[in-house]
Amino acid sequence: MSIGIRLGRGVVYVGLALLALVFFIPLIWMVLSSFKTNSEIFTTPFSLPTGIDFSVWAEAWEVGNIGRYALNSAIVTAVSVLAILVLSSAAAFAFSRYRFRGAKLLLGLLSLGLILPLQSYFIAQSTMFTNLGLTDTYLALIIPYTAMGLPLATYLLKVFLDEIPEELFEAARIDGAGDFRIFRMVAMPLLRPGLATVAVFSALSCWNEFLLALLYIQDDDLKTIPTGLLAFSSRYVTDYSLLFSALSIVTIPMIIIYIAFNRQITEGLTAGSLK
Repeated sequence: MSIGIRLGRGVVYVGLALLALVFFIPLIWMVLSSFKTNSEIFTTPFSLPTGIDFSVWAEAWEVGNIGRYALNSAIVTAVSVLAILVLSSAAAFAFSRYRFRGAKLLLGLLSLGLILPLQSYFIAQSTMFTNLGLTDTYLALIIPYTAMGLPLATYLLKVFLDEIPEELFEAARIDGAGDFRIFRMVAMPLLRPGLATVAVFSALSCWNEFLLALLYIQDDDLKTIPTGLLAFSSRYVTDYSLLFSALSIVTIPMIIIYIAFNRQITEGLTAGSLK
């Protein structure tokens, strides 16, 4: 390997490390600030805490009703991700392996979900949910979360299936396998890296979504974590110590999940791009 190539890679690695620090330092600052008092946060925001006392986290969990909000977020996220995986994998299989009239039109309509912002159809969606009595229910979040996650998931999984040799499916069909069995026994095992990628990205999106959760859920017993954290803020005062503690509690698990599935995510994003 030439010196120029090594030098180029070194510059790229340093640049990526600096970029990672840009995103990572605020997280560290948030966690450290959760162990400070409000006065310490304002007077010495960049100093280390005088001590590590997790009782502040326990207080934030209890005062902010984080347990209930976390359960609601877990239910909405789990159901939404499961629906996205099932529907997107089936749609991707149909678009990839079957030739039928209107396929390109349907793919074009599906791509609108990647282009149109939420605000462009929010009023119509809100009216429908109100008329159907879905507001203040889990379905008010599960339905739009699933719909918003389907376009990207379908396109990503379709790329995977397009790269699988047609001979595998033909061999299964010659052996007498039907469409559903081919989908379940051949396509789904090969889609695991893509499904892992879709699951992690969809889970992060659903877990952190704020706007719809704020507008559709008014019942405190049904609120998810992003809107539940508003309990630490009032019109005039915000308890930043408890707020940072609550944010740390709900953020760290998502980071751990992302790190744990980092290999699957990387494989999922790169496997379908190589022939």
